[in-house]
Amino acid sequence: MKRLGLCTVFILLAVTAATVLADWRDDKNCLLCHDGIERIADTPVMSRLSCTACHKGDRDATSQEDAHKGMYANPSDLRVVDETCGTCHATDVERVKKSLHATMAGMISGTRYDFGAQNRKAIYATYKINGGELGPKGAVASLEQLPLYDPNKPEGPENSIGDDYLRNQCLRCHLWSDGHQRDGDYRASGCGACHVIYSDNGTYEGGDKAIDKSQKDRPRQHRLTLKIPEYQCIHCHNRGGRTGVSFIGTMESDGYGTPWTAQGGKQGKLHGKYYNHLKGDVHYERGMTCIDCHTTDDLHGDGFIYAKKEDAVEIRCESCHGTPGEPADLKTVRGNSLDNVEKRDGQWVLTAKLTGKEHVVPQLHNARLSEEGHTAMVAIPAHMKKLECYACHARWAPQCYGCHIKQDVSKPSGDWVNGINKEDLSKAGTKGSREMTAFEWSESRSYLRWESPILGINAKGKVSPFIPGCQVFLTQMNGETMLVNNKVYTTVDGTKGLAHNPIQPHTISAKSRTCADCHMSRKTLGLGSEYYDITANFPAGAPIDFELERIVDEAGNQLQATNHEGARPFNAEEMDRISRVGTCIACHGSSKITLLGNAPNDALHSREIRESLD
Repeated sequence: MKRLGLCTVFILLAVTAATVLADWRDDKNCLLCHDGIERIADTPVMSRLSCTACHKGDRDATSQEDAHKGMYANPSDLRVVDETCGTCHATDVERVKKSLHATMAGMISGTRYDFGAQNRKAIYATYKINGGELGPKGAVASLEQLPLYDPNKPEGPENSIGDDYLRNQCLRCHLWSDGHQRDGDYRASGCGACHVIYSDNGTYEGGDKAIDKSQKDRPRQHRLTLKIPEYQCIHCHNRGGRTGVSFIGTMESDGYGTPWTAQGGKQGKLHGKYYNHLKGDVHYERGMTCIDCHTTDDLHGDGFIYAKKEDAVEIRCESCHGTPGEPADLKTVRGNSLDNVEKRDGQWVLTAKLTGKEHVVPQLHNARLSEEGHTAMVAIPAHMKKLECYACHARWAPQCYGCHIKQDVSKPSGDWVNGINKEDLSKAGTKGSREMTAFEWSESRSYLRWESPILGINAKGKVSPFIPGCQVFLTQMNGETMLVNNKVYTTVDGTKGLAHNPIQPHTISAKSRTCADCHMSRKTLGLGSEYYDITANFPAGAPIDFELERIVDEAGNQLQATNHEGARPFNAEEMDRISRVGTCIACHGSSKITLLGNAPNDALHSREIRESLD
């Protein structure tokens, strides 16, 4: 059979839509109430979609009750999407259900590992998923659904308290759920989680006269879009690695809520927190947003079921900026072409997807480097081989130390994985539809930092920033009765279940960390800052004998968990080599190191220094 060209397929779709849906306003009875509502999109096919084409219901009914029978409030919810969005976008829908945005496989396996319930391999997802292929690194064939926790049974791999913590707290952010209903977190479930824009206060700003503009948990308009702003992503990406809020330069505070507002009150909370304002990512400050870097395959998935984020994300710094030796080839690590970056008149130009603004992308191979930049990237080639770009260029990262969590098994609470809505299946993922199959949890922490993160080795074998993951201190109550107090788990690998994990912090700066910041810092090596007294915070006895910023000891023994396979702190030999370079910097400075890198016989100790650098 002859293959149809893309244009032919598009024309056929348009003709089909025009035949079946002659005009988006065909459902005239719906529009008697929803006067002024926006058409769902402007594209040739979707602009013709009528109300009942997506939402179902009865277009001929003359009362609201009859019209809404069998209606889907959110046609893009993953429970109903196969008969709505999936009728035209079947491949996208299939991929999305396998994506990490839907399965949360990495978060689940990491949390269960910290609770001592399993190894680091992904076993579970929000819902059972099959049909994966064993192709790329990190891909699995299938995942089982996360188990329920029963406090009346012994704790173990099949009955982990961590599963209840995930169900009641962490898993508010997955595509089967519409998330927390509070400022900063409002969004839809399914495709609408990204493609239907919500403001931070979750109120409607469109023209539909039937929608109360003061009611929360409403999209800004009745519109689907490909132009997704960063704040839409941040409606989920404000916990865990906190990459969304970090990208725009915000870091949660200890709860001060100052400076005062013009009315003399505290600042409004987002995501249930007050925020400090730090330096935003250089890409954000220059007018770019998340979708300018992250590809469709990054977001929708590429059809494989990945276990971890580092396996699923295909974009790298080098994809756009190249290396000192080679210009960018504008390809991802999986060989896909970047669709919004092109080489033009000897320059690499990125066209912003949100604004259309053109940005010239600096290329390392012809860049005018500072003295420090030349030292780091040219004089010491080992840096480019062994370090992630953001090991130096992420000057800060959010560091939330001590995850103090308390469960009360006398109080059943909502489960973000179990939801039922008998009237409307598309609303089963809403907060109000959660079944009470989890227990009540509360969370707190020891202290917050953001300056110079720890460095270690990530799953790709490169030096990367590390930040605290889930540093579990578990307290379990049964009403007023204490069952467990400040328990720290031991992982199956023998480390304490206080996780430090590699991350791309999304806080990139053109000016990098200094040489001394890496080569002369105990904290950077993972040996701790020696500021925090863990024993003073546990009057009844601390469950660990090292500070929360200490992930390794001087002999190279790992103290805290790492949830990513292959990731680890520096070993003793690596710490010694890094520190020896720091000793040289103390006297010679980076300019001398540059000289030694270029002219190995020009100074005393040059051979020893070069060996340390390599």
